[in-house]
Amino acid sequence: MNSREPQDMMRAVVYDDYGDADVLHLTNLPLPRRLPGQLLIEVEASSVNPIDYRIRSGEMKALLLGGFPRVPGYDVAGVVADCADDAPFSLGDRVIAFLDHARGGACADYAVCAIDVAAKIPESMSIEEAAAIPLAGTTALQSLRDHGKIAAGMHVLINGASGGVGMFAVQIAKAYGCHVDAVASGAHEAFCRSLGADHFYDYKKKDFTESRERWDLIFDAAGTSGYFESRDVLHPKGRYVSTEPDVKGMLMTLVTWPLSKSGTVMLAKPSGDDLRELITLYEQGKLMITIDSCFEMAQAAAAHRRVENGVDQGKVIVLNQRHATDESNQIG
Repeated sequence: MNSREPQDMMRAVVYDDYGDADVLHLTNLPLPRRLPGQLLIEVEASSVNPIDYRIRSGEMKALLLGGFPRVPGYDVAGVVADCADDAPFSLGDRVIAFLDHARGGACADYAVCAIDVAAKIPESMSIEEAAAIPLAGTTALQSLRDHGKIAAGMHVLINGASGGVGMFAVQIAKAYGCHVDAVASGAHEAFCRSLGADHFYDYKKKDFTESRERWDLIFDAAGTSGYFESRDVLHPKGRYVSTEPDVKGMLMTLVTWPLSKSGTVMLAKPSGDDLRELITLYEQGKLMITIDSCFEMAQAAAAHRRVENGVDQGKVIVLNQRHATDESNQIG
C-alpha cells in the first residue's frame, strides 16, 4: 500500500442539521478510511455548487434522510495520499474527483472516492481550475452528449450560459462543432461571446421561448425555463435537458419520453473518463475555466452565500489553507 500515513483526525466543515449557511462550522473529524478500490485524497481545493446549499438547506431531505454531521461538497482537487499498489495512481499524483458519496465530503482535509471517479490533472492546470471542473463540467458534458445527443452542425441553446455549468456547456457545444446561442443577463454578453457563443439573448429583454429561431437542443443550465414553455422553439425530434432535480421535473421526463420532442431532467454521474475528456479539452485550448472568487475553508459559509445569492460568472472555489496560522472555528 502507498500511503503518506496522515494523522488520525482532520479538519472539516460540517453541519449538524439543515439550515442557512450559518449552520456550517469547522471541526475535527476522524480521517475517512480508504476501502479497497478507493483513493484517499489530500484535499487542496474544492468548489461550491448550487446542489450543496440545496442539500444543506433541507430541500432534498426526502432523498437524503438523516446522517449528521455532514461534510458538504462534491468537487475535490488535491494529491493522492493513499492507494493500493496496483491502482492506476501513485502516491503524490495530482488528481481531481467528483465524489461518489450521496452526501458529499469534499470540504475537508481528506476525502475518499472510488478509483474510477478520479483523474490525473496536468501541471498546466492550476489547483483552482481543477477544483472547478468535476460536478459542473461533468453535468454539462453528460447533459449535452448523453442526454442531448449532441452532434456537429446542431443548433444548441444554453440557458444560464454565464454560470458554473453554463460556461462549460457553451464551450463543450462549440468543441463538438455546434452553433451555440447563449442566454444570460446583458451584463454577461461579452463573457458568453468569449466562451464561443455565436448569438446572445439577454433574458431581461427577450424571452427565447418567443423567438422565431428553432433549436435541436435546449439545455437549461439555470433551471429557469421549462419544457412545456420551450417545446415550441424546438425542431421536430429536438431535445430539452434541464438540471432541476425536483418532482415536477421527473414527471416531465416521464410524460415527454414518448413524444417527438423529449424533455429530460438529468443528474450527473461521477466518471473519471468524463473528467479526462474535459481535461483533454482544456489541454487543447478548447475549455477556458473562469473563477468567480476564492475562499478559505474557514470561510465556507461565505462561499455558500456567494453561490446562493447568484454567481455572475464562473465558479466559487474553497481553498484548503491547512497550514494557516488562524485555526479559528469561526466560519465567515
